[in-house]
Amino acid sequence: MEELKKHVRKTGTTTVGIVCKEGIVLAADKKGTFGGSGGVAYIAGTKEEKIEKVNDRIVVTTAGVASDLQNVIKLTRAELKLKELKSKRIPSIKESANLFSTIVYQNIRQFSPIPGITHFLLAGYDDENFGLYNIFPDGYVQKIEDYSATGSGMMQSDSILDAEYKENMSLQEGLALAIKCITAAMKRDPATGAGIDVYIITKDKIVKELGQEIKTEYPDPKNIKKK
Repeated sequence: MEELKKHVRKTGTTTVGIVCKEGIVLAADKKGTFGGSGGVAYIAGTKEEKIEKVNDRIVVTTAGVASDLQNVIKLTRAELKLKELKSKRIPSIKESANLFSTIVYQNIRQFSPIPGITHFLLAGYDDENFGLYNIFPDGYVQKIEDYSATGSGMMQSDSILDAEYKENMSLQEGLALAIKCITAAMKRDPATGAGIDVYIITKDKIVKELGQEIKTEYPDPKNIKKK
């Protein structure tokens, strides 16, 4: 069972990052699945934490193979700490995103029977401002000025973001939009579901704004009326 857990795929997922006037909103669903890219083979868990803190200033959404996601985050966390100790200063958001992308690039190009697919949305703040970056599975890094979605539910999310995103929106507006995107993906994407986690990143802090599970409840047979 432990070996199987290493291969839990989070590729079937939906994560969203939205740049607002006062900060950034990150959101993700909570369903974990076993299975390939062709569809959901088995629901492995309904309490997945797909948004993870790297340090006090950086948080990332996760989509991809669970073991590789964990490995990339651990390596990046250690390298950022070493960089801080050597330079005697905290790395900027741009430096952190570039380091993340370098490790992702190296990870996917190592030979393995299981492709090391990882996709991150990185958000955080430094002494100057907050920032959002998309770190693609091939190691390409892109600074996001408005919004981005990843995972199997990105088609549902992107259509909503394209239609409803506006510049300089408030954090509350961004929060509502992120929840709408994840909810829409839950309705159409079988690999997205079980709940929503939302983080808000501003110029000086990272706060978990929402952590809500959505439970499937079965009707009591005694209350089912016969026709």
